[in-house]
Amino acid sequence: MPRLAGKVALITGGAAGQGAAHAELFVREGAAVVLTDIDAAAGEMLAKRLGGKALFRVQDVADEPAWQEIVAAAVSAFGGLHILVNNAGTIARQSVVDTTVEAWNRTLTVNLTGALLGMKHCAPAIRDSGGGSIVNISSTAGMTAYDDAAYTASKWALRGLTKTAALQFSEWNIRVNSIHPGTIADTSFARLGGEGFEEAATASIPLGRLGLPRDTAELVLFLASDQSSFINGAEIAVDGGYIAAGTAHLRNRIRAEYLTRRN
Repeated sequence: MPRLAGKVALITGGAAGQGAAHAELFVREGAAVVLTDIDAAAGEMLAKRLGGKALFRVQDVADEPAWQEIVAAAVSAFGGLHILVNNAGTIARQSVVDTTVEAWNRTLTVNLTGALLGMKHCAPAIRDSGGGSIVNISSTAGMTAYDDAAYTASKWALRGLTKTAALQFSEWNIRVNSIHPGTIADTSFARLGGEGFEEAATASIPLGRLGLPRDTAELVLFLASDQSSFINGAEIAVDGGYIAAGTAHLRNRIRAEYLTRRN
């Protein structure tokens, strides 16, 4: 039995990268999927490839009226809504001193306010469909320091917002969890990190590789499905051990290199 048979999911930022991987796996597991993104060409192409169980709509997640229209479209097209994946995100890559108010506001608006609006407008529809699951895509930057003031603030805040939603939506039979990916290959976030970014990230990961979109998609699928029916308000790192052991891993490597040079 497909794990999401009969379910309807809404995935923001679904045109490429992690969002596209979530959508592909969801459809394979029996779900109907509403994809939203600001990239109309990529979104339409993906929906066409996924077939009749996929619908694409252009959406800026910071636009509240757009959320009402998207939810209505999902219910009209597929008869209900059971899953929300708040995946849309942006990054400024500015230090505390260099952060502009414009970049700060835009990052928090997309990464945090967008997720809030998604939960605000999707939760009642999920309740009316019998309950379900919300998965918020945070980041390891929501668990430790990261060299981007606005991005880090938004992801830490999303982690906390997730727990409040888990508290308030439990009576509606809606579970809310956050996942915290490390550096994921084949995404714009990794590609635009600058020279040496992916190499440095790999060196700090105990498993010795970057994550893949499929790695996050498998976890999101599990949290969206009934297999995780007693998991609520959790925060789960998908990072190859970076949060748990990245510092010790780097210390061991540096020590080994030091001893090699000495000998």
